Amino acid sequence: MYLAGVLVTLGFCYVALRDINLSLAWRATRTSDYWWLIAALSAFWLGNLTRALRWRSLFARGRRPPLGPVMNAMLVGYLYNNIMPARAGEAARVVVLTQRSTKPPVEIVGTVMLERLYDVCAILVVFFAAEPWLPHVSWFHAAALAAIVLALAIAAAAVVLAVYGDRPLRLLLRPLRRIPLFSGERLERTLAELTFGLSGLRHARLASEAFVWTIAAWLMTALTAYFVGLAFHLHVGAASGVLVAVAIGLGMIVPSPPAAAGVFEAAALIALDAYHVPHSPALAFGVVLHLVNFIPFVLVGVLLLHHNARREPAGARREPVPACAPEGGAPTLASIEG
Repeated sequence: MYLAGVLVTLGFCYVALRDINLSLAWRATRTSDYWWLIAALSAFWLGNLTRALRWRSLFARGRRPPLGPVMNAMLVGYLYNNIMPARAGEAARVVVLTQRSTKPPVEIVGTVMLERLYDVCAILVVFFAAEPWLPHVSWFHAAALAAIVLALAIAAAAVVLAVYGDRPLRLLLRPLRRIPLFSGERLERTLAELTFGLSGLRHARLASEAFVWTIAAWLMTALTAYFVGLAFHLHVGAASGVLVAVAIGLGMIVPSPPAAAGVFEAAALIALDAYHVPHSPALAFGVVLHLVNFIPFVLVGVLLLHHNARREPAGARREPVPACAPEGGAPTLASIEG
């Protein structure tokens, strides 16, 4: 996995830096109207609030944690995604929400898994909805095929869970019975927690609510990119923000280094290439857009880590799962922080 990340990074860095005139890129950076970054940061934070509401909406009704701990865990997770490889932030935010709420970790993991599915679906839906206003891109048909395959897979999983309940999950988890740690009551508890964590796939109302929040979050991402484009006087229209957001979102699927360095910039260049924006100002745009998505997460994430370290975890008061009362303490960030 590490080698794959290195190779992907080198490939995207080549795309980002080829045919670049650094003096032209610096000139574009120097002559930009940075007042537009205030609007970009506003859209950025509104998008993050929307993502927190989306994550919370994936929990079963009556079992949703408060918005504050959800936002806290999500931002700490984004901090770790930006400073560590292999998307370590996904594990970090599960740990933080386990500590700061009464939700069991397996249930939280289920919601995080669904988030990734919802993100990919929403990216493709936004892309296809905006396609009449977008320039032709060579990867449109590949994206269409991916959307169809993913939609069919999600629909099949939703139907199976709706018809058979937790029986498919029992079948998948059956091999764990051979492991002493998951024998008997503990496996039943794990199954119950995972079933609740996948509520956003099993219930249509939850799925609809979460998907609306996901669409709104990606539109805020597109608006952030558009405002940064205005700062660089790109004059490519509001729909360009959608294409940039889609390209970056799809680029995040591949293995990447901390903060997706190189991958982020190359995705922005690929998107702007459809508008015939020269590579040098496009690279400057990509770097600044990346900083808008990097610096706030690092600053706020560090403050939240300090805040969390001074407060008693709520995870000791674990909320019971119906028919399967969980036991044991919550994990800590010590293993992540090393």
